[in-house]
Amino acid sequence: MSELNVTFRPQLRRPVLIAAFRGWNDGGQGASLGAAYLAKQWEATRFAEIEPESFFDFQSVRPHVSLVEGETRKVDWPDNAFFHAAIPGADRDAILLLGIEPNLRWRTFSGLVLELAQDLGVEMLVTFGSLLADVPHTRPAPVTAATTDPALVAELGLDASRYEGPTGIVGIVHDLCKSADIPSVSLWAAVPHYVSLAPSPRAALALVRRFGELMELDVDVQE
Repeated sequence: MSELNVTFRPQLRRPVLIAAFRGWNDGGQGASLGAAYLAKQWEATRFAEIEPESFFDFQSVRPHVSLVEGETRKVDWPDNAFFHAAIPGADRDAILLLGIEPNLRWRTFSGLVLELAQDLGVEMLVTFGSLLADVPHTRPAPVTAATTDPALVAELGLDASRYEGPTGIVGIVHDLCKSADIPSVSLWAAVPHYVSLAPSPRAALALVRRFGELMELDVDVQE
């Protein structure tokens, strides 16, 4: 039984995969807020998910229990889900991976993401990340756009990735994309370290705007 459950296979035009994970890569929830906003704005439809059982330590990332209509108890497990949507005003579609950084088996998990990306003909992967930094909350959040692909550095005017140090699940996904010759870009918004516990719509806004510039899209950010 596959740990990747695909409900149906959407028909897509030149798809771009946007991925954001809550956890280490998501300071001030900037990355997850930004990607979730795109999914809402584009009215994305869920079509696949990765089973959580083999990838999470449920003592670290605990399931949540809620009441439905005040009576029925419902257990919500850690979720990594794929959504698809047409991008308004563009000749391409989006796949959005909204999830939580897994605790276990990162190479297997990333392999499932890559497997689906290849099957759907993804032309580019863009990850959202947000990190704590020495920046003020009174100014727009700065965003770094980096890639390990020399062609994208020249074509899109991106920074060549020179980071060395600990990495998160997005780093592993990018590494597999490089091996599979799928172009990938990493967007990182800086969040003030002194407000790290509060959600940062400012970082989410900066990521969404930078993504729009990168893909030459007009994304409605009024809300």
